[in-house]
Amino acid sequence: MSYITLNSPKLFHNYQYLEKLFSDHEIHWAIVVKLLCGHEDFLKVVLQMTGKDLCDSRLSNLKTIKELSPGTRTIYIKPPARRLAASIVRFADVSFNTELNTIKALSDEAVQQQKVHKIVIMVEMGELREGIMAKDLPQFFGDVLKLPNIEVVGIGTNLNCLNGILPDERKLFKLNRYKEIVEEMYGREIPYVSAGSSVTIPLLFKNQVPEGINHFRIGETLFFGTDVYQDSVISGMYQDVFTLTVEIIEMREKPVVPAGTAGTNLTGDTPVHDEKDIGKTSVRAIADVGLLDIDQKNICPVDPEVEIIGASSDMMILDLGDNASHFKVGDTLEFTMNYMAVLRAMNSDYVDKKVVQKVAANDLKILEFRN
Repeated sequence: MSYITLNSPKLFHNYQYLEKLFSDHEIHWAIVVKLLCGHEDFLKVVLQMTGKDLCDSRLSNLKTIKELSPGTRTIYIKPPARRLAASIVRFADVSFNTELNTIKALSDEAVQQQKVHKIVIMVEMGELREGIMAKDLPQFFGDVLKLPNIEVVGIGTNLNCLNGILPDERKLFKLNRYKEIVEEMYGREIPYVSAGSSVTIPLLFKNQVPEGINHFRIGETLFFGTDVYQDSVISGMYQDVFTLTVEIIEMREKPVVPAGTAGTNLTGDTPVHDEKDIGKTSVRAIADVGLLDIDQKNICPVDPEVEIIGASSDMMILDLGDNASHFKVGDTLEFTMNYMAVLRAMNSDYVDKKVVQKVAANDLKILEFRN
């Protein structure tokens, strides 16, 4: 059976890198763990690594976090469905909100559960995903202040996730100014201005994050060492915290070009082959993972001699060339993974999950300084 591995020492290295970065800029940050899909063993790695707030967009995952660590503060990072108000108050200490009627429902539940539920009001800054319009913020804030057992702890925004709109110094300055205007109008302090996700980190390197922006929610950069702003990687961070391992279940020398009349395959495509490859053969391997578990476009073989040909629902086809590495049936192959690949594999019951607790010192040194 194929499996995905989380390398805890490499993840901890990435965590320390970000902890220093944010500490140097006097910024609080929370960890977005929705990628882990509530998997207990992987969540335990994060919980043992830090006592920071954990963010997720699935209630079942927040419930799991609370069961594992009741004292960990949890944050629900999308506007809640009103019908879920009772569970939101029960399992999320903080939630991101844009609808007054939903906040009223949260208020009623907080009173019922004898809790104070904290909220972050999300403001639209051009991405056109969640967020109230800036002109409506003063009235909205005033209406929220009237609700019992609700505490506004932040003003936030989301960028880059839908339309790819990037954060910049001007947008962040505006967001902080909106917070200041509301504070001045109502005489209430709002502790946090949550500037965004991993895509905002590169602005810190350029000193383009205005004073007053003091909170980030980070997932992708922590787990993948990515510079989301420039679609590159951050030197000094690991990009291979996650690895996919698959087993070879068949291996044969076969023609490079299929024979017969081609219709469409499982994904609706008709593969095109070069006529000059007719008559050529190569060693082909079948691995025990398929489209149900991964998208082959989002993984990359660690061995440069291995090429992904395609995949069906539960098998992946690989070209091993002349098999210079002498692979055989039963051997395993490793693949690096991007965010979407990990997300899909974590959602699959057919991919096992394993944790690496230790790693060779040489491996750490080799990868620690790569670009």
